[in-house]
Amino acid sequence: MTDLTTVGDSGLLDTLQHEVAVFARRAEQTRLGGVGQVRNSMDRAAYLLLNRLDKEGPMGVKALAASMGIDSSTVTRQVAPLVDTGLVKRTSHPEDGRAVVLQLSPRGAARLEEVRSSRRQLMAELTRDWAPEEREAFCTLLTRFNGALSARMALPGVPGSETPPAS
Repeated sequence: MTDLTTVGDSGLLDTLQHEVAVFARRAEQTRLGGVGQVRNSMDRAAYLLLNRLDKEGPMGVKALAASMGIDSSTVTRQVAPLVDTGLVKRTSHPEDGRAVVLQLSPRGAARLEEVRSSRRQLMAELTRDWAPEEREAFCTLLTRFNGALSARMALPGVPGSETPPAS
């Protein structure tokens, strides 16, 4: 496998890593929360958890953690305020009463759609001068980039991964 840092496009890779760092900082500063009153009204962890429950349906903590690539204790900690505020319902598993199933509540679904709508407005505003093909290309490349990051994080022993190294 070729080491991309020596291929001759190190200037391009320097620019890429810098732009990714700037993007991460700005995304965190603004939370890319949307526009209007909904702006910055839902943190990243809550949005991702609610979105996953909406897309995949009710599931247990372990399944939710696995689908998001994070630790079960992290999901438990992040979902607690969502349950407290009525955005997520915690129920007993139908086949194993000891197990907990998390489900998006009607209130959570409405709140998630409100935030999604606001964020769609922001994305439209930020890319207003882009051609449709540019939006599509950016989305395709960003999805591919995020997929590569997720795959790398799944490797045992990768710093920042919540998966313990293989012994």
